[in-house]
Amino acid sequence: MTETGPGGGLSTSDQLGVERTRLAHDRTLMANVRTSTALITFGFTMYKFFSEMAESGRTMLPRHPLGARNFAFLMMTIGIIYLVLSSLTYMQQMKQLRERYGASIDKLPLALAAMVSILGVIGLLAILFRQ
Repeated sequence: MTETGPGGGLSTSDQLGVERTRLAHDRTLMANVRTSTALITFGFTMYKFFSEMAESGRTMLPRHPLGARNFAFLMMTIGIIYLVLSSLTYMQQMKQLRERYGASIDKLPLALAAMVSILGVIGLLAILFRQ
């Protein structure tokens, strides 16, 4: 026999299952934020490293279509796109949980993803406008 919650809603075990599912989605988004942050920061660091070496005259970097600047730009773009797509997937999953089970949604992981995306775009613009 299944125990029902107050007002004939979900049973306690079902409520806990929904909460575990929501937390799993939160953890997944946070892992995607971590991966995207690594791509963005590594791309920007690589760009700064090679631009400083070129400016100091310590090395002559050959011109290549996929040089350090373009590669860094590509890595940062991939990180930002991945983060945006992950955030959209998260919002869709949270909408489904809210519609099906009335689950409460924690906005903090999504806010962090938005802030990291904004910082990534600022980094991209810094590379783009600094020829």
